[in-house]
Amino acid sequence: MVGGLGPLEVSILLLLFFVLFGAQRLPELANALGRSKGEFHKGLNEATTMGDTARTVADLEAGGRTPDQVLMDRAKAVGLEAAGMPIDELEKKVEALEALQSTDEGE
Repeated sequence: MVGGLGPLEVSILLLLFFVLFGAQRLPELANALGRSKGEFHKGLNEATTMGDTARTVADLEAGGRTPDQVLMDRAKAVGLEAAGMPIDELEKKVEALEALQSTDEGE
């Protein structure tokens, strides 16, 4: 039994595949599927083992946004107008305002 399928269901599925794709096309499809799966696992391993894991996790948590975009969102959240301000200065101001807000909430 494969994944909850009995021998009759597997036989019917194989027959449908042969009818739809032909006996010659089926091995090609299986080969392409196997290569795709291998490429996926290879990319997944590279993302988790070869790179900086903390950076990869941070990239995933950022939802595809660049660090500058995340900083702009943080600036908007604390009510700071970020237009035309250098990034390093903006980061210092955002951190200071976030620290100030966290101390105000703690009281």
